[in-house]
Amino acid sequence: MNSRVIVDIALVAVVLSLTVTVSADEPRRDHVQYVEKTKYPVINEMEDHNEELQAAAEAKTEEILAKVREEAEARKEAKKIIRFDVSGIDTPDGPEAFGVQAWHFPPTPQYLTGTCWSFSATSFVESEIHRLSGREIRLSEMWTAYWEYVNKARGFIATRGESLFEEGSQSAALLRVYREHGVVPRAAYDGVLAEDGRFDHSLMRQRMAEFLAWCRDAGYWDEDFIIDTVRRIMDATMGRPPEIVEWGGAEMTPQAFLADVCEIDPDNYVSLMSTLSVPFWTRGSYAVPDNWWHDQSYVNLPLDVWYEVIRSTAAAGHSLVIGGDVSEPGLYGLEDIAVVPTFDIPGDFIDQDSRELRFFNYTSTDDHGIHLVGLTQVGDHDWFLIKDSNRSSRLGSFKGYYFYRDDYVRLKMLTITVHRDRVTEILDRVDEQD
Repeated sequence: MNSRVIVDIALVAVVLSLTVTVSADEPRRDHVQYVEKTKYPVINEMEDHNEELQAAAEAKTEEILAKVREEAEARKEAKKIIRFDVSGIDTPDGPEAFGVQAWHFPPTPQYLTGTCWSFSATSFVESEIHRLSGREIRLSEMWTAYWEYVNKARGFIATRGESLFEEGSQSAALLRVYREHGVVPRAAYDGVLAEDGRFDHSLMRQRMAEFLAWCRDAGYWDEDFIIDTVRRIMDATMGRPPEIVEWGGAEMTPQAFLADVCEIDPDNYVSLMSTLSVPFWTRGSYAVPDNWWHDQSYVNLPLDVWYEVIRSTAAAGHSLVIGGDVSEPGLYGLEDIAVVPTFDIPGDFIDQDSRELRFFNYTSTDDHGIHLVGLTQVGDHDWFLIKDSNRSSRLGSFKGYYFYRDDYVRLKMLTITVHRDRVTEILDRVDEQD
């Protein structure tokens, strides 16, 4: 064996001795290994059984609830409502029986919206345009509804969530919107993006309400952002209202269209009510939720005077907006009529007090706005031709029309809006009181 080999063997022996020494001093290290998850057959079986029991219980609950809902729906469908035998009531034969009528466009349905106030007031202004200038101009109902929603959102912000944000409003709101924004023709803004052309604000209103509720709950009151968001929600359903409209080959603002084409001054119109809660021959607030901005400009009149304004205006061939309660058995859509049955209150007992009782105990509420466009006499009664946008007006033979008898108007209708020329003496007396 040569000397080099002897040296190499010696070095290996030294290295091995050092390795043994180091390994003995260093702690043992474990290494990660992936293995299958440990299964516990008995526990797994018990858990699976519990899941089966839970699924069976949920299925049984859903079966029960489905049956309960089905039965409730069947009871709802089978439920009857109170109406009355109309065979003994002399009624107008149809809209053509109203010899005195204000010019008006055919009725337009409001579909799934709570914007009767805009439909009725817009129809009224269309009739006023024709009466004053002879022009036939279809106006946009949704223009007014859009800007009123914006106003309501501003009111909600200003009151930190205490102001009402719902679909309903007043004909006086249309006048306020016209003062602020003017108006546009229906052709320039129909306010519906749905292919079927039918108005449906259900989801839009829900989304706006949910957003504003979040703002209130979070204490977030950035007006610019909130109004912009509310408008974006409406834009997705209604489209954004135009800033410029075209008429007769000329472009103009909505304000110019109102003043120069429609020739309508919103200040020429006044709203009247009849209630014992405000002194007669004075102005005051119409105390209903839809008067959400607490308008104090309503002129309060005794019932007989208030009713005579309605009758004389219709007799002159003019129209007016009228609003009130349409939830009574006396309103019968299938028969196109609204009367007060004797089982409610005999006609001779309808007076200021019986009217006030119903307003006070909320059996007469501010449900609906309509357009009164005609008058006739049948027997001893006045009958008024009503143009109506609500669904019930399309149940009978004369789609979009009702015939309201004088007793229903005196007991259940609450406000009217007319041109101030019809009530100049009344306004003079009120101004003297002020």
